Formats: sequence, C-alpha cells, structure tokens
Amino acid sequence: MALSRRSFITATTGSLTVFARSIRAQERDVEFAFRQYHNQTPESSLHKRLVQMWQAVYDESGGRLVCKVFAQNNSIQGSDPAALKALVSGEIEFFTLMGGILGTILPVAEVQQVPYAFRSAADAHRAMDGPLGAYLRSEMEAHGLHGFAVGAFDNGMRQISLATRPVVVPGDLQGIRMRTPDAPLIADTFRAFGAQPVTFNSADIYAALKAGKVDAQENPLALIELFKLYEVVRYISVTNHIWSGFNELAHLPTWRRIPADIKVVIERNVAKHVRLQRQQQIALNTELRTRLARQGPLFNDVDQAPFRKMLGGVYTKWKAQLGPRCWSLLEAETGTLG
Repeated sequence: MALSRRSFITATTGSLTVFARSIRAQERDVEFAFRQYHNQTPESSLHKRLVQMWQAVYDESGGRLVCKVFAQNNSIQGSDPAALKALVSGEIEFFTLMGGILGTILPVAEVQQVPYAFRSAADAHRAMDGPLGAYLRSEMEAHGLHGFAVGAFDNGMRQISLATRPVVVPGDLQGIRMRTPDAPLIADTFRAFGAQPVTFNSADIYAALKAGKVDAQENPLALIELFKLYEVVRYISVTNHIWSGFNELAHLPTWRRIPADIKVVIERNVAKHVRLQRQQQIALNTELRTRLARQGPLFNDVDQAPFRKMLGGVYTKWKAQLGPRCWSLLEAETGTLG
C-alpha cells in the first residue's frame, strides 16, 4: 500500500523510536557508546545495513560496544558539511560521506568524483578496494580520520533529471540551474557543460525543484526514489557521468582507543556489510529504471563522447590539484583520462 508523505514520516519515526529504546537499553552496560551519522533516509539500503552492521558488532563484541545510527545526519543544521566538522572534532565517532564533500578537507578524496572515470559502480568498487583506495586511506589518517580497507558503500552512477527537457547533447545543459552537492569537482564539471551549479542539501532538492529554484538535479536513481523526486521531474537522462559512494569514516583518536580485538570485529563487519549493500544498491538502481518509468518520468540514454570532449580543461585542472601520484593510481584503474 502506498504511503502518504505524512504516513511515511510517522512510520519511519515510529521504527526509529523502537530502535532508540533498544539502543538506550544496550548503552547502560557497555564500555563504548558511539554515534554513526549518514545522510540517507531510514528506508535506504545504507541505513538498513549500518543498523545491521552495528548490531553485529554489539553481538560479536559481547556487548562491549554499541553504536546508534542516525539517518539524515540526525537533522543536524548544515547536513553533511556540519556532520563532517563534528566527526573531525570528535562530537560524533562514525560518519559515511561522499568523496566530493570529504574533498573540502581532504582534496585527494575528490578523485572519487572525476567525471567519466568509472564505467560502472563495480569498476569504482574495485578501485576503492585497491591501491587507489589504500592511498586515500593513508591521506585520511593524516587528516585525523580512519578509513576502512573495504569501506566504500555504494550510492550509484549519477544521472541527470530535469523538469523541462531531456539531456541529449551538452548544449541542452546551457544555462540550466543544476543542483549539485558541495563538491568542487562536480561543480566544475557542470560549468564546463554550460550549466549553473547551485548547492544545497539532498533533503531540500524536492522543494527546490517544485518551487522552480533549480531546473535539474543529478543523482543516482535510488535517491530519486527515496526523496520522491519523480513527482517533480519529467525527464531522466541516463548519463552515468560520475560514480557516487559513501566512505565509512571514523574519528581517528576515538578509533585508536578502541581495543584491538574490537577493531577486528568492526573491520570485519564493515567489509561484510559494505559488500552486501553494494550488491543491493546495484540491483536497486538497475531495477529502478523500470519502476520509476511507471511513476511518469521519461528516460533516455545519452552518448557520453560529446560530453567527454568538453572536459579537457577540467581534467587538466584536477590532475594538477589531485597530484601525480593520485592521478596515476586513478588512471591505472580507468585508463588515460583527458
């Protein structure tokens, strides 16, 4: 049965209340009580896997560690950028975040958002689990964060959705007010196409599209469903222009004080649930093309070649900003870019 917006909020709030009561009961007799933030809804595969992951850690640690999961960053003012500051300061202990926003304090993390670098989510996963991911984790540690060997949850390949017309060629983006996350490389990409990037949080996309404050947004199909954006867009152009993931991060001083045996439990469960969530998210984004088409939006497939040709300046700029080591590790996975 379809839920109204009010019923959806009531239902998810009720489930969170039950979860919170369970967590409070667990917290009474534990050595470590932590908080995990993320920016997705309670219905997302990310939220569900994080809840299962931390429950497994609690069980396997013999009840020594409990971590409460907060969907949509616990409604913190400022959303992802504010939650990132809270993680760095130790106000929260765990957080999942896309590379583009992480790049505001760790510039090399922007490598995850290089346009047309990864042909698929699976290609991106292999890169994040390999030498490129290992390099990023070493840089995270230098900035007070702990990353995980298999720690990149999946969001998916990003597609463009618009209210007025489909995207077929780069000229279709000329002058379009495009909502983008607070990620400089993504903004540079759309400027190269002639669009005007407008930055605000994911939770505000629906209202902005409905009010006409922006003309378009770009995100994986899963986000279009979770935030019901199919109600306010008419066209979904399958561009696969950037991969998007969620890096599981820990506050480094907190991580260092966790006993070694519990760290092993956490690392094992992060890897396990990252892999399971990736499978779920790939399947969901694949299936959603059919499901969302039934909701009304019209889909079209986009030839990437004309868009790639417009990104020479973007590749040159970001090759310099990311540095030769980072760029060479990227091209070892993707082939030559630019």
